[in-house]
Amino acid sequence: MDRAMSEEKLRISFIGTGVMGGPMAGHIAKAGHHLTVYNRTRAKADAWVAAHGGKAAATPAEAARGADVVLTCVGNDDDLAQVTLGRDGAFRAMRQGALFIDHTTVSARIARQLSVEAEGLGLLCVDAPVSGGEAGAQNGTLSIMCGGTKSAFAAAEPVMQAYAARMVHIGGPGAGQTTKMVNQIAIAGVLQGLSEALRFAQASRLDTEKVFEAVSGGAAASWQMLNRWDTMAKDEFDFGFAVDWMRKDLGLALDEARSNGATIPVAALVDQFYADVQKAGHGRRDTSSLVTRLPK
Repeated sequence: MDRAMSEEKLRISFIGTGVMGGPMAGHIAKAGHHLTVYNRTRAKADAWVAAHGGKAAATPAEAARGADVVLTCVGNDDDLAQVTLGRDGAFRAMRQGALFIDHTTVSARIARQLSVEAEGLGLLCVDAPVSGGEAGAQNGTLSIMCGGTKSAFAAAEPVMQAYAARMVHIGGPGAGQTTKMVNQIAIAGVLQGLSEALRFAQASRLDTEKVFEAVSGGAAASWQMLNRWDTMAKDEFDFGFAVDWMRKDLGLALDEARSNGATIPVAALVDQFYADVQKAGHGRRDTSSLVTRLPK
């Protein structure tokens, strides 16, 4: 491990201070590290600095210059490529031996590409998508799926401890992103089943609270049931992870399945159901709004 990585307080740059990145960077600041942030919308970066301290940079390269660790949490493949490999990208400015951690949910292809680019520059690189949503970011309880070399993960783990409850090194470059696809495939199927179960209970004129009490302690239980059954029954859908984001993630999974030969028909079907929710104008509602496709 590079000497700077073992220092107690690091010079850290965080690129992307949005719904997820902002709270994660906040936990890093609370841990006492020296933080520089960059956001495409400068006002968001300035607001973060006003709340947490540190400083805001004008470009990703400026943020990354001299940093021990650079983290990203942006929107998609194109955004990630721009802030890392673009004209003012972070990779141009990072010093040899520095660590790069990406928390964006993107394709395994770009994760592997960035790993190759990083290796050529003498950087450590980890693809590290997260699960746990906005609440997990705010509470510092995210689950993180990591791809990269063992040495890169070992360097990243102490940094990520500031905002994670669980970190698992899955395998080589791209393995973290592929595991995030596994996560989203599983969630999609569970939410469709939960939606159908809730509507079935309502059509049967059952007391949904008592139904929940009866079934939530058995084999049907899931995180989605425990946390969303009641709010779905009340038509409340403002809980962070939006339908638009889920469609992006399922699109990544479907693309990867075409490459690796996996058959994921339920995920493909639920993706189209989410398209219906978008067409109804509810793309910013959380993923449990899948139930709105089904009549009461």
